[in-house]
Amino acid sequence: MKIIKNSLALIGVVCISGLFIFAMQKAPDKKAPSDYLLGKEDPIVNSYNVYALEMPENLNFAGEPVPVEDPDIYERMDRELLVNTYWQSNGLLMFKRAQKYFPIIEPILKKNGVPDDFKYLAVIESGLVQTAKSPAGASGVWQIMKATGKENGLEVNTNVDERYNLEKATEVACNYLKKAKESLGSWTKAAAAYNAGNYGVSRRLKEQDVDGYYDLLLGEETGRYVFRIVALKEILSNPEKYGFNFNKSHLYKHVPTYKVEVDTAVTDFAQFAKKFGINYKILKLHNPWLREPHLNNKSRKSYQIDIPEKGYYNTNTQP
Repeated sequence: MKIIKNSLALIGVVCISGLFIFAMQKAPDKKAPSDYLLGKEDPIVNSYNVYALEMPENLNFAGEPVPVEDPDIYERMDRELLVNTYWQSNGLLMFKRAQKYFPIIEPILKKNGVPDDFKYLAVIESGLVQTAKSPAGASGVWQIMKATGKENGLEVNTNVDERYNLEKATEVACNYLKKAKESLGSWTKAAAAYNAGNYGVSRRLKEQDVDGYYDLLLGEETGRYVFRIVALKEILSNPEKYGFNFNKSHLYKHVPTYKVEVDTAVTDFAQFAKKFGINYKILKLHNPWLREPHLNNKSRKSYQIDIPEKGYYNTNTQP
């Protein structure tokens, strides 16, 4: 079953402006070009340099090695490292958002026995944008399709869409990945299945009579999928090595919250928010799964609404 269709894959998309960086050059004078070609004058000197990348040693995903000694695998891995290293603006955003969302994702992966490396799958799926939605309708940080969400116990409708609840969506992703690992035999193939579905991966393995992801001939998206994950893991784990410079104050804050149980309808979330010293905007930032300004809750279901701890927002500031 395919969990994702046409995912955003924001991190791995080739950004032309990131690859072709215009060098800041010393302005030439009005001498003839032949003077430079003949060595009569100093050549134009670039003050910005773009370097080829050395292939890291011992690349792996969830402890499973990436066989970069294979020329094809080397080229595909090199491509993703280059694309994501030189898409600098997007790379910096990933460092900033990781500080905010990894503290929520990491303990859930650990609790479910899913390797920590899968947090980078969430990075390439959505760019860690909680409200991300693909043209096919996959939604949230983990880009879960509507049918998949419902099959895994999430409430998905116009009033409440728990695919945007990061904690619950991470649990769903863990369940899917564990089943894929059990079915396909490796975490690498489970990661590929998150994009192409268990059936899609197993069918291609059978058709091509091979056992591993790296031996498969696949379409563009699934063929690049695991390489994108490994590239983001490598870059986000080694910022200075890849030229990203920042300090902790530049990263986005993970704002701690506490949960408020609601088992009735809420007619006005703006007024509800004021009871906790915040406004509607802040309430929605921490609860994007609440899709409307009210909660219907005809079934008297119990919901857990996240409220930020005091001291992180100043909601009384006037323009």
